[in-house]
Amino acid sequence: TSLAALRNGQTVILTEETDWIGGQLTQQAVPPDEHQWIETHGAPASYRQFRKMVRDYYKQHYPLTTDARRREFLNPGDGAVSRLCHEPRVALAVLNSMLAPYISNGRLVLLTGWRAVKADKSGNRILTLEVTNRFDEALHLRAPFFADATELGDLLPITGTAYRKGTESRSETGEMHAPELADPSNNQSFTVCFAMDYVPGRNFVSKPPAEYNFWKNHVPDLKPAWSGRLLDLSYSDPRTLRPKQLGFDPTGKPTGQMLNLWLYRRLIHAGNFEPGFYDGDITLVNWPQNDYMLGDIIDIPRADFDRHVERAGQLSLSLFHWLQTEAPRPDGGKGWPGLRLRPDITGTPTGLAKYPYIRESRRIKAQFTVLEEHVGKDQRAKITGDSNPVAASFYDSVGIGYYHIDLHPSSNKVNYVDFPSLPFQIPLGALLPEKTENLLPANKNIGTTHITNGCYRLHPVEWSIGEAVGCLISYAKKHGLRPAEVRANRQHLRRFQDFLLTQGIELAWPGSN
Repeated sequence: TSLAALRNGQTVILTEETDWIGGQLTQQAVPPDEHQWIETHGAPASYRQFRKMVRDYYKQHYPLTTDARRREFLNPGDGAVSRLCHEPRVALAVLNSMLAPYISNGRLVLLTGWRAVKADKSGNRILTLEVTNRFDEALHLRAPFFADATELGDLLPITGTAYRKGTESRSETGEMHAPELADPSNNQSFTVCFAMDYVPGRNFVSKPPAEYNFWKNHVPDLKPAWSGRLLDLSYSDPRTLRPKQLGFDPTGKPTGQMLNLWLYRRLIHAGNFEPGFYDGDITLVNWPQNDYMLGDIIDIPRADFDRHVERAGQLSLSLFHWLQTEAPRPDGGKGWPGLRLRPDITGTPTGLAKYPYIRESRRIKAQFTVLEEHVGKDQRAKITGDSNPVAASFYDSVGIGYYHIDLHPSSNKVNYVDFPSLPFQIPLGALLPEKTENLLPANKNIGTTHITNGCYRLHPVEWSIGEAVGCLISYAKKHGLRPAEVRANRQHLRRFQDFLLTQGIELAWPGSN
């Protein structure tokens, strides 16, 4: 959002609760989850520029092998989850470099360590936003427009912007995979990720975490049932919910037909770098085994939020200790004592990420809500009678994206919900609150449902939402319009969409109607 606005001549005050900008890519330490066409299309030009800059950073500053340096589509970690698995610090360096010119020319004020706590409104307009830091200092920010790019939609309650949370009922949305009863407190699990490497022959085992005995024996209470203990190499297959075996071998050796979790989100593949530069590979742990399911963190007191995040950290540290001491090895032994936490990778004393990886947010009550019937493959096929359907076409498209609908086990005991979606558009109507005139959602807090949030919540889609919002603010200011008026006036909508095209933002998938 900030980059798009700054690129178009706006002045921005960007606040960030932690000391690292970048959200999922940095403070949460999660390399990008992306679709299979990402190298050529399906994301804004600025997102592809970011990806190229990450690769260039490694090529300019790291001792890559000749083969790795020659690769156009270098994947530093060769992780299985993404075509670009990389360290969070590199993402941070690239993002800071992208913002640096605007800090230099005075158009960007960057405030790290500040969190919004209160708003002043007049009617449906926000006048000022109060932010505070850990020293209880306060600033009052005044602006014509506000964008909420927080992970949980934090500005919605404090600005009185109407929102939904949790699970809608099937009677409310007509969605095939929605439950019979709504449950506003049923939100997806979150994860406190961590980074680790493996040094053969070393022993980094220390005393167990405080909650180790609890997590070692914990069996998730889910419907349908989980596969057994959480700290195990078996889990519930997201599609079938039947027990599925996973592999784990930090030496990188094949684990047969099983996915080797070590390779899943590997950030650094030592083989891509000069021999001896790394002690070994570095991987990021965001696995089923450290999904925290024991509490909803939306609309609860801050002390309760902090308690759940602390316990989620205990789960991750317990998983790490279990991997060091009890995880089954291919040779029949137990544990990998050479595993080592990497606090230098995450920028924290513990090795845990600075902020939890959030999968579900408050969602605005929008002028248009994206439903499963618009993007779910099975429901689209049923509606259209076409066994090979395409997603609904939105006349007000402001971007595109793709990811399957992927709902992790939830805070109210619902196991995975995972099924195919279709390459989709981002409708402008989903970015417009019903009433609040000058607040725009710029994260996973747009007008989706619990179901469709599952495919609109990943890195490139969130970036696309932010691009659309930054450009919308620029266009609205230039023409003296409220954001909703851009959508309401077809002439302005067409001009705005033409403007988006000049910004390198794709509005439709190739070959779509």
